[in-house]
Amino acid sequence: MPDDVADALLVGRVWSKANAGPCPVTISGGRVLDLTSVAATMSALLETENLVDILRDTSGLPDLGALDSFLSGDNGTVLAPIDLQAIKAAGVTFADSMLERVIEEQAKGDPLRAQAIRGKLAPVLGDSLRGLVAGSEQAAKVKSLLQDMGLWSQYLEVGIGPDAEIFTKSQPMSSVGCGALVGIHPISQWNNPEPEVVLALRSDGTIVGACLGNDVNLRDVEGRSALLLGKAKDNNASCSIGPFIRLFDDAFTMEDLRRVRVSLLVHGEDGFEMTGESPMEAISRSPENLASQLRNRNHQYPDGAVLFLGTMFAPVKHRRGTGLGFTHEVGDRVEISTSKLGRLVNWVERSDACPEWTFGVGALIRNLAGRGLLEKA
Repeated sequence: MPDDVADALLVGRVWSKANAGPCPVTISGGRVLDLTSVAATMSALLETENLVDILRDTSGLPDLGALDSFLSGDNGTVLAPIDLQAIKAAGVTFADSMLERVIEEQAKGDPLRAQAIRGKLAPVLGDSLRGLVAGSEQAAKVKSLLQDMGLWSQYLEVGIGPDAEIFTKSQPMSSVGCGALVGIHPISQWNNPEPEVVLALRSDGTIVGACLGNDVNLRDVEGRSALLLGKAKDNNASCSIGPFIRLFDDAFTMEDLRRVRVSLLVHGEDGFEMTGESPMEAISRSPENLASQLRNRNHQYPDGAVLFLGTMFAPVKHRRGTGLGFTHEVGDRVEISTSKLGRLVNWVERSDACPEWTFGVGALIRNLAGRGLLEKA
């Protein structure tokens, strides 16, 4: 939970054993309160007018049980806090991860080559890109300089050029929540977590809140070709979101979000440990700019959307040997946290060993119909 949980308006989604299906919920005093009387889906819930005001009084909401009973699996399961929303992501929005994408491209997916390329490029690109505002006049000058040096890249184009990289991370209903397994495709030998802040948007583009996400990525696959982005990003259980969406209100504003520091902890069964912390202030484009490049007159999302804002981490700590950098091992515990949004925890497994995704939009409609809730969807 956030450090100031008593002041936080948190909404999310659980699978309730008692209700035999998914329920939008809010968290109050460590209890999981059912919001299906307000809306039967998270998509509809976030479209609700005056939702913040409605959630000020939770006295009449059914109590589904203690949050701990869902984390333990006794009363159900904590799900990703979205359902029908599109799951989108912005790439290459932080200088360090921007540099690593260029290295991936140059290394063609070979981690052994990455170390040498990193040593060559980091002194030039690292100093040039930090603090640079994407799409600015200064960015255009840096682009010209790097082109003259033969260092320009498709990743730099979307990192500091006028147009952001916005891609589909995963399909509606496919993301996993806090406590679930996250999947690494078995063909990958060089991969990593991508801890990110995730915006929640209504259908009209209004940003209503934020949560945490893990945009699990296969560095070797994307490094071979940017055209393999879909294979590198969208696999079974490769998208984790949660634990809950914190709604913007007087106690939590966009300015607060800009100042958060996101921490990463990876602890392996082999005793390996990696930690890091990065500030959202280092982002090269504002959250509002990225949201406007997602949803505008050229593209709409009638069920709303969530938007990963890009990772600020580029893990390079050696694991399997000197020069090989970081990669996941099965059994890794991944913890992404920040004081304002709480803590998202998952365990790493091969994507072909994670539970298959079987509960899609059709299953949700049938479930809600059986419970007499379609009119609230």
